[in-house]
Amino acid sequence: MREAFKYDLRFPLVILALLLVGLMTVSTAALSPRAAPGIFSKQLIGVGLAAVPLALLWWAGRDRIYRAAPWVYGAALALQASTFVIGREVNGQRNWIEIGPLQFQPLEILKFALILMLAVALRAGYRGLKTYLRAFTVFLPAVGLVAVSDIGGALVLSVIFGVMLLAARIPWWHALLAAMLVGAAVPTVLYPRLEPYQQKRLTIFLDPYQDPRGAGYQVIQSTIAVGSGGIQGKGYKQGSQSHNGFLPEAHTDFAFSTWAEEQGLVGGVAVLALYGLLFWGLAGMAHASPRLQDQILFAGVLGQIGFQALENIGAALGVLPLTGITLPLISYGLSSLVSTLATLGLVYVIYRDRFEGSI
Repeated sequence: MREAFKYDLRFPLVILALLLVGLMTVSTAALSPRAAPGIFSKQLIGVGLAAVPLALLWWAGRDRIYRAAPWVYGAALALQASTFVIGREVNGQRNWIEIGPLQFQPLEILKFALILMLAVALRAGYRGLKTYLRAFTVFLPAVGLVAVSDIGGALVLSVIFGVMLLAARIPWWHALLAAMLVGAAVPTVLYPRLEPYQQKRLTIFLDPYQDPRGAGYQVIQSTIAVGSGGIQGKGYKQGSQSHNGFLPEAHTDFAFSTWAEEQGLVGGVAVLALYGLLFWGLAGMAHASPRLQDQILFAGVLGQIGFQALENIGAALGVLPLTGITLPLISYGLSSLVSTLATLGLVYVIYRDRFEGSI
C-alpha cells in the first residue's frame, strides 16, 4: 500500500471481511447451550455503535485528535480506576462497568487512549533519558491499574508500549537489554507472585491432559474442535463441539476454534491471510507517512492487534497460554469490537491527513 492516495479502500475492505467472519462465528456460537441469549444481536448493535466514534474521529481530523490525547487518556484512566469502586465482576475479574443496559470494559478504551497518548509523548523520537521518562510516565499508571486484576490486558498494554518504543527508534542494545531483563524477571519475580490458579492457567497448555477435566479441559476441547474440522470443515452452523456445549467460550476466547471446526483448514488459513493483509496495510500506511509521530501510532496499533491475534489463535491451537485475550474483530464483545473499530478508524484518519496539519 505505497500509493500516496488520500483514501485507500483496500484497508476498510479487509476490515469488513474480518467483521463478516466475526459475525458468522458469533451467529453459530450463539447456538451453544453455554452462550448467553442474544449475543448475535448484541454484536450487530456493536457494529452500529462503532459508527459514533468513527464519525467523531472522521470529523475531528489529525490535529484535533492529537490535541485531545491528554483528555482522552485522563478519562480512560479514571474509568479504569472506577472499576475498583463500581466495577462488576465477570469471570472472576472485577473490571466491567454497568450503566443501565450498557456494560463495557474500560480496558478497551484504555488501549485506544494509551496508543494515542504514547504517540504524543514519543513524537520527537529517541532523545535520551527524557524519552523514557515521558514514556513511562504515560505507561505505568495504565498498566498498574490493569495488572491488578487482568494479566492478559496488562500483557497487551506492555506489548503496545514496547513496540511503540521500538518505533521511536531507541538504540537496539536498549531493546535487547530490556528483553533480557523481562525474560529473567518473568520466571523469577512475576510468576511466583501469581495465584496458583493463574500459574496453572498459564502453563497448562504444555500438558493439558494432566488435568483433563479441570484446567486442561478448555485446551483439549479447543484442539479437538480445530482438528475435527479437517481440510474443508463441517459447514456453517454444523459444528458439534460448540453446538453441543463441549467447547467453552466458543464465542470469545475460542472463536477461532469455532470458525476452524466449521470452515476447516481452508477457512483458518483464510483468516490468517486476512490478518496478514491487515498488518501489511498498517505497515504500508506507516511507510507512506512522513511524520515519525504517525509512524509510532501505526506501530502501536499493529502491535496491539497483532499480539492479540497471535495470542488468541495460539491459545486456541494449544501452543500458547490461555490469557483471555479476544480475537480482534471476530470474538464476541461490544467493548472490544467498538474499541478495535475506533482504533482502526483512528489509523485511517491519521493516514488521510498525513500531509496536513501542524502537529
